[in-house]
Amino acid sequence: MFRKAIYPFYDSEKACVIIFIVMLLILLFGIAGMSAAREDAQYACYTWVPVLLSTLSLAVLISTSVRLLKHYRERILK
Repeated sequence: MFRKAIYPFYDSEKACVIIFIVMLLILLFGIAGMSAAREDAQYACYTWVPVLLSTLSLAVLISTSVRLLKHYRERILK
C-alpha cells in the first residue's frame, strides 16, 4: 500500500507565496523604520530594532524564495 507523501503546510506553494508577501511587507516596514530613526537624533540609538527586523525578514525572504524556486523547477521538469 503506497501513500502520497504528506508535505508540511509551510512547504506548499500557497504558504510560500503568503510568507513571501508578508516578509516583503515587513522588510519595507523595517526600512521605513530605519529612515525614521535616522531622521530624529533622539531615536538614533534605537536604529538596531528596525535593522534586526529587516535582517530577519530578509533571511526568511531568501529561504522562501529558494523554496519557491525549487517548487517551480520541479514543476517545469515534470
